[in-house]
Amino acid sequence: MDTQNPADIAQRIAELRREHRELDDAIAQRVATSLEDDEIAIKRMKKRKLWLKDCIARLESALIPDEPA
Repeated sequence: MDTQNPADIAQRIAELRREHRELDDAIAQRVATSLEDDEIAIKRMKKRKLWLKDCIARLESALIPDEPA
């Protein structure tokens, strides 16, 4: 992926947001079933979700043009 191309960045952001939503749904489903065996899996999914959120924020900031001082 060309990190300088805004279209590529926007596409990657969309992919990450989709994965973020899917994880959110999976977490909600596992919490609803509330199996104790899933506690570690839920924590891992939440960590992945936070990592995705950070990646999305970094990519979104890359889309903001630098302003001259």
